[in-house]
Amino acid sequence: MGSLRPEEVAEAFRYATDWFSVFVEEINALNVYPVPDGDTGTNMHLTLQSARRELDLADTSKMPEVARAIAYGSLLGARGNSGVILSQILKGFSEVLRKKEVLDAPTLAEALRLGAETGYRAVMKPVEGTILTVARAAGEGAKGEGLEEVLENALQAARKALEKTPDLLPVLKQAGVVDAGGAGYVRFLEGIRGYLLRLPLPEPPKVERYAQTAFATEEFGYCTEFLMEGVEVPIERIREAVAPFGDSLLVVGAEGYVKGHIHTDDPDGLLATVARFGRMVRTKVEDMTEQHTEILAMAGAGEEAPPPTGLVAVALGHGPTRAFRSLGARVVAGGQTQNPSVEDLLSAIRSVASPKVILLPNNPNVFLAAERAAELAKELGKEVYVLKTRTLGQGLAAAVRYFPEVEAEELLPEMEEAMKGAVTLEVTWASRDAEVDGVKVLKDKPIGLLDGRLVLMGETPEEVLEGLIRLAGEGKEILTLFLGPNTPKEKAEEVARKFPGLVVEILPGGPELYAYLGVLE
Repeated sequence: MGSLRPEEVAEAFRYATDWFSVFVEEINALNVYPVPDGDTGTNMHLTLQSARRELDLADTSKMPEVARAIAYGSLLGARGNSGVILSQILKGFSEVLRKKEVLDAPTLAEALRLGAETGYRAVMKPVEGTILTVARAAGEGAKGEGLEEVLENALQAARKALEKTPDLLPVLKQAGVVDAGGAGYVRFLEGIRGYLLRLPLPEPPKVERYAQTAFATEEFGYCTEFLMEGVEVPIERIREAVAPFGDSLLVVGAEGYVKGHIHTDDPDGLLATVARFGRMVRTKVEDMTEQHTEILAMAGAGEEAPPPTGLVAVALGHGPTRAFRSLGARVVAGGQTQNPSVEDLLSAIRSVASPKVILLPNNPNVFLAAERAAELAKELGKEVYVLKTRTLGQGLAAAVRYFPEVEAEELLPEMEEAMKGAVTLEVTWASRDAEVDGVKVLKDKPIGLLDGRLVLMGETPEEVLEGLIRLAGEGKEILTLFLGPNTPKEKAEEVARKFPGLVVEILPGGPELYAYLGVLE
């Protein structure tokens, strides 16, 4: 094959994404750097999937459109340290691609080299023995006459560099593994090769051990990410502002968006700092200590005799996520417009050592996926009970009644009673002019929902919040209030002072679609 037309480049990328998906668990099992949280394969795959979604919307008959979709899509969907670096490698690759009519041997060689260079430039303190080392080796090895020869030579050079990563990074040698991000990049290149040679997708390899078990449980901090738009300051200024908060720092941008990633012990302070530079579109905060503990449990390195009942909850926003985890739940990311798949739920169920699991979907749109996951879990020897919580508030109230040492059948009536006694308050913004349940709303105006039902509109989020409390607060004693990423705590405190008989706990980390998310009990 002498060259690839734009639509063939798009197909090659899609096929490489499918190829990569076969090896996600293998790559996760290798992940010990920068922390042993076991999600490198997942993060890289989600990054590739985001780019593929952009390709599905693009005019793939034009190379500039294909290149833009890969670069833009991978940036918006970049997850984790490895995913953000991969997005920058793909950005460099795309910069070469967008200027060409076809992808031929010289173009591929140039694109692989520029991809590696762009990846290095994105990292404040590049570390050898990582995906960067492997990408650079691929670029240097990309030589030959035809497309297949260039790719084969690049792939062989990448594999050799991957084998040497333990000699460059002591933590890899300690765990007895190669770098997970580098391994992921090799699998991606293999996927491109598989497309060129028309190879069938391979069978998933069996994971024999998780390298994370080489490390005892310790505090690893929070993997914190943000996506902003409307940023008018140079990216370097944002990097300088967030650098004191931690390490594994990446701040990159394209087409008016800025994506950031950092490992920190103070995610709330970090997000408050960067919020002044632009409008926050999306945030993600993951407790890496909890992730490491979950990996140990999956690998059998946790308790020898697991408790009879486990808990899995769907949540969005690092505040609710942290609350669910503090109550003993495994958390699956999901919420409004971001519903988890059956496989996402099944993976969380599988990670719980207990033979019985209570699943809190926390959204009616997740009910069907939850029930299907419960059916499939029977094949794993697990009994899953879906408690149909419709809101995060109902889920949190139910989770308070969860005790792992109690049988699920005994827990469910009490959890259901708590669920029915909670009221969820949501303050968000109308996406369009409409009349819903007799309430007229205007686009971009703050609106209030009680247990998912639209009840009022106001001029400010605080006016709406106060209205919701007055409507639903009678007889309630406690309000747990999560702040949206752009909501000042002082505003919430002003509202709370108007209700002296209500105990109000104000917490950061609400979902980005909300000004406020509250639970009245």
